Amino acid sequence: MSTLEGMMAVFDVVPSGDHRFQGTSDGGSRSVVDGSQLLAQAIVACSKTLPRHSVRTAHAVFVRAADANVELEFDVDVLHEGRTFASAVVTVRQGNRRCASVTVLSDVDHHDVISHHHPMPEVGAPEDAIPCSMPMEGREVRLVGIADPNDPQEIGPPVIDAWLRYDPVPRRADLAKALLAHFTGHLSISATMRGHPGIGTAMAHDTVSTGVMGISITFHDPVAWEDWLLYHHESTQVGRGMSYVRGQVFTGQGQLVASFTQDGMIRAFDAGGADTGRPASALL
Repeated sequence: MSTLEGMMAVFDVVPSGDHRFQGTSDGGSRSVVDGSQLLAQAIVACSKTLPRHSVRTAHAVFVRAADANVELEFDVDVLHEGRTFASAVVTVRQGNRRCASVTVLSDVDHHDVISHHHPMPEVGAPEDAIPCSMPMEGREVRLVGIADPNDPQEIGPPVIDAWLRYDPVPRRADLAKALLAHFTGHLSISATMRGHPGIGTAMAHDTVSTGVMGISITFHDPVAWEDWLLYHHESTQVGRGMSYVRGQVFTGQGQLVASFTQDGMIRAFDAGGADTGRPASALL
């Protein structure tokens, strides 16, 4: 079983040259890397390259599947490093193959001129939610009103609310942001499919081809929490083979700490019966 400690070690990429890093993967029971893992690692690589700044937004596009058994390389191209803002593009490679590109905007802490945030949905307490089995020691997941998010018979609004608790919670700011980003790739396609009878992520690579093609996340500093997090997923559009989901991450006390979007692929197999897409975001 995957562990939170092991995943944090995966996120913590190691310097291998000037603005270059290397890392490993935890594919769980699969040989393919989750795109959200690459996003998390890119956030850490950029944080180590630009230590005076804090990652504020990261926009990832996943262009090729990454093999969980092959070492990853992260090249950080710094576009600008100023007194207030900095930006970089992180290219993720395996050998000569580019797997992903992540554009990162960082800044330094600044006082509020004005401030407001969207309220947390009224979803009840974590203890009232339904435990969901996900293969990672050190993480507890509970879903609001849903027993199995992969079940094609689980029909309702294209919304999934998930309570998460990690033990321990990372204290390093870059690892905390990486951990927040990691779960953004897990339930968005399931939320999209929930609004349509007879289709669910249990059918991925059997009768439908699915994959996470892009994730964007914005961190609302400071990013800190002690106990539960609520991930609110809402699919606002699906059609022509692509789905769009927007989400928010709240602390158990109702503070909005991050917002995210995901572009996902939901397509039929080709005429020869082959899966033309990349593996779906597994529940890892």
